[in-house]
Amino acid sequence: MDLSIYFTPLEITDGRYTGDSIGSKTHFFGKDSDFPEISDFDLVIFGAQEERNAKGNKGCAQAPKAIREKLYQLESNWHKVKLADLGDIMPGETIEDTYFALKTVIAQIIKLGKIPIVLGGSQDLTFANYQAYEQLEQVVNIVSVDNKLDLGDVDQPINSKGFLNKIILHQPNYLFNYSNIGYQTYFVSDEERRLMERLFFDIHRLGEVKRDIKEVEPIVRNADMVTFDISAIRFADAPGNENTTPNGFNGEDACAIARYAGLSDKLSSIGFYELNPNFDTNHQTAFLVSEMIWYFIEGFYNRKNDHLASSKKELLKYIVATSTEASEIVFYKNLKSDRWWMDVPYPESKLSKYRRHQLVPCSYSDYQEACHDKVPEKWWRNYHKLQ
Repeated sequence: MDLSIYFTPLEITDGRYTGDSIGSKTHFFGKDSDFPEISDFDLVIFGAQEERNAKGNKGCAQAPKAIREKLYQLESNWHKVKLADLGDIMPGETIEDTYFALKTVIAQIIKLGKIPIVLGGSQDLTFANYQAYEQLEQVVNIVSVDNKLDLGDVDQPINSKGFLNKIILHQPNYLFNYSNIGYQTYFVSDEERRLMERLFFDIHRLGEVKRDIKEVEPIVRNADMVTFDISAIRFADAPGNENTTPNGFNGEDACAIARYAGLSDKLSSIGFYELNPNFDTNHQTAFLVSEMIWYFIEGFYNRKNDHLASSKKELLKYIVATSTEASEIVFYKNLKSDRWWMDVPYPESKLSKYRRHQLVPCSYSDYQEACHDKVPEKWWRNYHKLQ
């Protein structure tokens, strides 16, 4: 498939950057260079200059250029980095045209075993990212880093603050789990939280997450795709968003989450959305997003390849007996990476479709909780989801 038809080439050309900068190790689709052969690369960056469904943040379509200006000046610490920049998907005649182009491009990149990094644009593009997995017929887990749940009204058109309902209700449905990291309680209604509980989705308050940012790692490790709304970062660290608020993650937190995403063997796509250069004091937010992408790349090139199917000789198995409905819980610890998983029993009739979701990433604290005769929340949610 010729993906070049969806892209506008960049003004950037190969050879513009020197030394060990990321730009010097990136192949650009520019006016004087050929469209990259995607199979030759590990990570594929492209912009999506789409903002027609942005809610209260017009101007975010210009974010890809602002991010590139900072990203490609950063130093590369990776000897064998294989990075391509395909340019920008320009807005189609209709918003549906843009969604179609985006889902087609992402599906093809994932099919080739490479990871797309989307520079948005408005966050409703997450819906098109999800549709790419429909083309691949792959059941997926979505992790959203956001100060809201972005559920929206079922009867209203999709927008950047109301797209999750469209994903939940979309048919055929390939969503297995949705996780939110960093929602702020005063932006989320009781009705929305109850809906998340009924669907056995997991949502995590900002304060809960910030108490120990390391507990984010197993949540992100369980994701096939991550969508990051820049408004989840506090104004002091990321002013470049019309919807920014005083509270949120700081820059270090955001970079840590991005690195955890890169480290995940399961993750196959990521998008950064809602940066608006019109509000970006001293280009601070563009600089932060470029650092987040740097940390994502850093995580990717430090992947442990420790998913359980490939590392059985390096596993310790723990069986914890409990007095609860879950009579025993099986944990696995990978000795190479020191990371933990739980084995959640599913009905045999559903295992073929959901087998890759049977082993749930967790942390040592989940194991400790089971040892104290308490069933970890992650185990319960996944168990009830398929009963």
